[in-house]
Amino acid sequence: MKRCSSASTLARARIDAHRQQSRVHAGALIISVFGDAVAPRGGRLWVGSLIRLLQPLGIDERLVRTAVSRLAKQAWLRIEPHGRRADYLLTEAGQRRFEEASRTIYAARPRAWDGRWRLLLLVRELDAKAREPLRRALAWQGFGQLGADCFVHPGADLDEALQALATEGLAEAPAQLLPLLAVDARHGLGRSDADLVRRAWNLDELAQAYAQFDAGYGPIARALQADGAAEPIAPEDAFLLRTLLIHDWRRLLLRDPELPDVLLPALWPGRAARELTRDLYRRLLEPSERHLDALLQLADGQALPAPHAASGQRFGGPSVAAQPASTV
Repeated sequence: MKRCSSASTLARARIDAHRQQSRVHAGALIISVFGDAVAPRGGRLWVGSLIRLLQPLGIDERLVRTAVSRLAKQAWLRIEPHGRRADYLLTEAGQRRFEEASRTIYAARPRAWDGRWRLLLLVRELDAKAREPLRRALAWQGFGQLGADCFVHPGADLDEALQALATEGLAEAPAQLLPLLAVDARHGLGRSDADLVRRAWNLDELAQAYAQFDAGYGPIARALQADGAAEPIAPEDAFLLRTLLIHDWRRLLLRDPELPDVLLPALWPGRAARELTRDLYRRLLEPSERHLDALLQLADGQALPAPHAASGQRFGGPSVAAQPASTV
C-alpha cells in the first residue's frame, strides 16, 4: 500500500478543516478561484466545471449556482448561454478588479509607499447603526479609522475603494464620502505618522491573524521541503490547497493596509507570511495546473487554453529551487 507523505496528510487535514466549517462563503471562494485559476486561462468557465472543482470543499451545486448568480448581479460575472449549458465570464469591471488585486496578492514584496495618506471623509451625518456597515466594509479594505468620520489608508486606490463599497451593497456610500490625499508637512516619515498608525489600526489583532495563517500553512510548506516523495501531494489536493492558500492570503491582505516597514514592528509577521505564501504557491503550482488541465471545460465541451505566460511570474517567478521553503 502506498504510504501517504506527511505533506499529503497535512494538506488533507487543512482541506477537511475548511469543508467542516459551519458557514461557507461560496461567493468569496468562487472569486478566488476565478482570479487565481480561471482568469489566466481566459476568464471563462462552464459552471459544471466550477461545480466539480468546488465539490471537494463541501460546496454543492446549489451553493455554486446561487453564488454565481449573485456575482452576476454584482457585475463580477456575466452569463453566456450555449444551448442548455452556459459559460460564466468575467465582466470588464470584474477583470479590472482582478488585475488590481493581483498586483498586491502576487507581488514578490509590498509596494513602496509614496509618503501620502489616502483619506475618506464622511460628509453626511449618519447614526451609529448606519455607520457600522460602512466602517466594517472599509476595515476589510484595510482602512483604519481616525475619529468617527475619517478613514485612512497608505496606498489604496480611492476610486477602486468607493466602487468596491457600491459592489458590496453600499450603493449610497460613494456620495457620503469625500476622497482626499494628505502628506506630512515635513514631507517624510515622522512621529505624526507613527502616532497616526497607532490610532488608526490594531496591529496586534492583525499580527494574530498572520500567526493563525502560519499555523495553517507553515507546517505544510516545511513538510513539502522535507518530504522525499516524488509527488507528495496529489494534483486535486494541490489545487484545493492552492485555492485555500490564495483565498486566505487575499482575505488577509484586504485587512492589511501594507504600512511601510519603518512604521511596523521589527519582526512584523506579514513579511514572513508573504514568503510562506510565495514558497507554498510555487510548490503547488505544477500539480494543481495538471488537475485544472484535466477538469476545466467551456460550455461547448472545449478545454480551456493553457494559462498565459504572465501567470508564471507570480510572486516574482517560477523557481522553487532558488527559494527554499519558508521557516516561519
